[in-house]
Amino acid sequence: MISSVASSLGGLLFAGTAIYLALVDLTTMTIRNTVVVMLLVAYAVLAPLSGIPLQDIALSTAMAVGTLVIGIACFSYGWIGGGDAKLAAVAALWLGVSHTFDFLLCTALFGGGLTLVLLFFRTLIMPASLAAMPWIQRLHAKGGGIPYGVAMAAAVLAILPKTHWAFTGF
Repeated sequence: MISSVASSLGGLLFAGTAIYLALVDLTTMTIRNTVVVMLLVAYAVLAPLSGIPLQDIALSTAMAVGTLVIGIACFSYGWIGGGDAKLAAVAALWLGVSHTFDFLLCTALFGGGLTLVLLFFRTLIMPASLAAMPWIQRLHAKGGGIPYGVAMAAAVLAILPKTHWAFTGF
């Protein structure tokens, strides 16, 4: 019973946090370290309680570290933001070895779609009612960044139902 509750709680927490991070990244272009650390702590508490074997936790941790190393390399070339690298790593931790590659593929696909939408949006003349909003201006600015936290959150939501964390009810 405890493992079912912990799994469902973890899935809801991870999904809700992913949605929150997507909204924050969309409006501020930042992914806060405190939220990433909260996800790390929540995983450390909930993974053992939800019945994930220690060997799988260790493999997920190794996958997260590898994802972080690759993310830092991508950040050093200016391809992604530092918050994106940390979010990808914590998502790899939660999703585990068997779902991380699907997550990264979905992130790439959703990120490509988001990039195309923003590139098109940037060719349009922005209505005055939207121009008053700084976050919309930032998204509209030619050469501006892409909030990949949005793509990662969409990927998390797409992959999460296939994982141990899928909500099964209490």
